[in-house]
Amino acid sequence: MTHQLTDDQYIQFCRDGYCLLGQVVSDDEVEALQQEINRVMLGEAPIEYDRMLMQLDSESGKYEDAGPQTKGHKGSTLNYRKIQDLEFDPVFLRYMQHPLFRDICNQVYGHHTSISCFRAMFFNKPARKGTVLPWHQDRWNFLDRDPLVTVWTALDPTTKANGCVNVIPGSHRHGVVNPEHGSGFMNDESVRQFVDPSKIVPIELKAGEVALLHNWLMHSSDVNQTDISRRAFSACYADARTKTASGDTFSGIFGNGAMDPKSLDTTRA
Repeated sequence: MTHQLTDDQYIQFCRDGYCLLGQVVSDDEVEALQQEINRVMLGEAPIEYDRMLMQLDSESGKYEDAGPQTKGHKGSTLNYRKIQDLEFDPVFLRYMQHPLFRDICNQVYGHHTSISCFRAMFFNKPARKGTVLPWHQDRWNFLDRDPLVTVWTALDPTTKANGCVNVIPGSHRHGVVNPEHGSGFMNDESVRQFVDPSKIVPIELKAGEVALLHNWLMHSSDVNQTDISRRAFSACYADARTKTASGDTFSGIFGNGAMDPKSLDTTRA
């Protein structure tokens, strides 16, 4: 398994706003991530659930109908839409600290920059369910600088039929198109201007494969029309100096103040 981004991959990332990295860890490590997220959803993981932002999936498929995004477990079910703050789970933290992801951050943010986790998030589209994610960029106007790196890992095969991520290559080079929107969602005018249906590329991946995404890349996803789930883990890496409007910072991943997975470990069956 590679520990460095190739020159060609970095060139594509800069040009297109994404590149495919293949499978970064072993099959056993992929299986451990799959098993761990199911344990988290079922309430069986030895973690601090009051730290975890958790959201149940919508029944209608509409984004606005998804459950509230609040801290804490919301019942033993595999029908969660989103689980955030997974840097506080040692299995996911170890994965986030893979040397390849350190190398990516070195190239984007600089070799001497400490790196934090803006968000470490599980996304799920359960079989025959899921929520439409409208066109948007991953950016947030309450931060003093924009995170630019997201590592997106498929935990199931990810296809057009089960709601894979769709992107517009090169769209990150337009910059932030709706800076007034707090979560990067594009208005109808921006979608008409920048989303050419003929240029949409589906990011189809095998379980365990990884896509590197620029946060300003315009992307969306659809509902799951198949009988298998579409689970994924998305880790957004930021310059550790990043602060919120209220002065808060984020958990360290690489460099000064980096979290240690051993400090999160408890007895794990």
